[in-house]
Amino acid sequence: MNIEAIQEEIVDEFSMFEDWMQRYEYMIDLGKSLPLIDENYKTEDNIIKGCQSKVWVHAELDNEKLVFTADSDAIITKGIIAILIRAFSNQKPQDIIDANTDFIDEIGLKEHLSPTRANGLVSMIKQLKLYAVAYQTQLN
Repeated sequence: MNIEAIQEEIVDEFSMFEDWMQRYEYMIDLGKSLPLIDENYKTEDNIIKGCQSKVWVHAELDNEKLVFTADSDAIITKGIIAILIRAFSNQKPQDIIDANTDFIDEIGLKEHLSPTRANGLVSMIKQLKLYAVAYQTQLN
């Protein structure tokens, strides 16, 4: 499934909930299903800078597709990174680089986060795209 199709699926899922408390609960559930990062990768190098809480992300190239694993010490943040990983993991680096992130606005995530969490969201997206740029360079 391509990034756009996954993003549409996420938007559809979030539209089923009537209020933001239900959406937060759903994000927390998504965080619980996050493919966990290996403890060896919970290092300072893998922490996303700009997040209020700690978020570790690791990327590996598998069959020319990037596979992300992550973890966070905060449940909402773990849900946010789970949404991003669902959209971008198992995709080609160039597709991640080219992907837009309008689906974040469509589900209303940015407007319902505190300013520090919203900054963290931007930092997470930036870091995933930086991994994609690094791996795309290796492929060329």
